[in-house]
Amino acid sequence: MSFSELISPLVGRLVLAWFFLSSSFAYGAQWHATVMLLALKDLPVPALLLFGAILLMIVGGISLVFGFYARAGALMLFAFTVCASVLLHDYWHIRDTATRAADYDIFARNMAIAGGLLLIVGMGAGPFSIDNKLGDD
Repeated sequence: MSFSELISPLVGRLVLAWFFLSSSFAYGAQWHATVMLLALKDLPVPALLLFGAILLMIVGGISLVFGFYARAGALMLFAFTVCASVLLHDYWHIRDTATRAADYDIFARNMAIAGGLLLIVGMGAGPFSIDNKLGDD
């Protein structure tokens, strides 16, 4: 196995985990503003949704950091990312060209992240993971 085959899955998991963990802390720090944004999107019980989203991002992110149940963690984060993107970044409804382009960029970034998560679902956490040590990878 080459060096890149050994280290790439670990670095990829850590970068994805960093994205979700840092986002969860940012949303938590901006709780009221985020709840208001969710309410503006006409989502029901925005505070409960935000709490669930933050919890899911933390659990999924920790799963990726350690490679422990990484396929399940990545699948949860994949579903969350796709749902949140469709609900919150519905650029197809925006008339203003600049705003639509900005929201499309966020949507496209999120879909790329979702693709990276699917790679973990399909290929596993890699050699430097608890899953690999337990034989679950």
